Amino acid sequence: MSQQPNQTSGRQAGERTGPVGVAVIGAGVISKEYLTNLTSFPDIKVHIVADIFEQVAAERAAEFGIGASGGVQAALDHPDVEIVVNLTIPAAHVEVATAALNAGKHVWSEKPFSLDRDSGLGLLKAADAAGLRLGCAPDTFLGAGMQTALRIIARGDIGVPLTALTLMQSPGPESWHPNPAFLFQEGAGPLFDIGPYYLTALVQTFGAITKVAAFGSKSRETRIIGSGPKVGEEFAVTVPSHVSAIAEFAGGESSQSIFSFDSPLKRAGFVEVTGTEATIAIPDPNMFDGDIILTRRGQDEPETIPAVGATSTRGSGVLEMARALRAGRPHRAQGAVAYHVLDAMVSIAESIDTGQFVSLQSSADAAEPLPEDWDPTAATLEEAP
Repeated sequence: MSQQPNQTSGRQAGERTGPVGVAVIGAGVISKEYLTNLTSFPDIKVHIVADIFEQVAAERAAEFGIGASGGVQAALDHPDVEIVVNLTIPAAHVEVATAALNAGKHVWSEKPFSLDRDSGLGLLKAADAAGLRLGCAPDTFLGAGMQTALRIIARGDIGVPLTALTLMQSPGPESWHPNPAFLFQEGAGPLFDIGPYYLTALVQTFGAITKVAAFGSKSRETRIIGSGPKVGEEFAVTVPSHVSAIAEFAGGESSQSIFSFDSPLKRAGFVEVTGTEATIAIPDPNMFDGDIILTRRGQDEPETIPAVGATSTRGSGVLEMARALRAGRPHRAQGAVAYHVLDAMVSIAESIDTGQFVSLQSSADAAEPLPEDWDPTAATLEEAP
């Protein structure tokens, strides 16, 4: 198994003090949730919102009281920006991240990390060579739900973890998304669009994936947009809209997963991990909160365990990365993990095409759990006197 660069700590503590300066590049729908949170965290200072459509950036900046906006280069040139939050479309993730690294900025990217192994590995190597950090969504595993579940597993409540079952099925996003065609084309589909949440949860639970096997299918060759200004338009489906995958992990554990846009019956957020003593139902990996359901061997009724910890949503990983940057320690939502999840998805796609097991070319470690008292709303970074 080949090794990717050791993308852990990046620049050391002591270079700057106080809140960490951030630029948001990409002023689309998801930017609103990010900015709602980032502008509420005392340890983050958002200096600029950028987009290739500068008027859109200006409107989003004004909405959140951010003093500057402009094109991508304006964000990269801003002297107070330390982390670029890359919320562009998936096809632009690597290009924007590379430009940010070349400008001396750390990068947080929305998922997927990249669309192929070569560009993703190149990104890791570039960051490693520059002494800069890469972080990547999903950061949902930092939420109270997943963190509580990981603590329960770590203290041995389910015994030795053995297997996992994950399930996400829906009729697809074309009924509600105003421009859904890209979600059914290369770089998306249910595997690349939704898979990162579930695969990241599995890696955080079991560690590195070693090999996968999968089947894929399409229920229809074309779909029709159901809402918005393009309602009634037909578009092509060019990737599998249903994927069934199995995975083996370095410790010998295994998982079964379904990712589907083909089912009228909706099921989402289904992650179960079974150990020698119990089965734990983990909250939706696309969310940050939720109760944990624990069913012990010999127990008739399951036990409901409330989540403990922070409930802030998207952007939590940026904050955790910013605090780690100041402290000179590794951040938790590592680019190396995101690359490993990408490797898993590409390997699943290759298995669909070849009908063979595919061994992964990368490895990654699960992150250390967050402290239970981790508080995104606390001001922990003080300016130097």
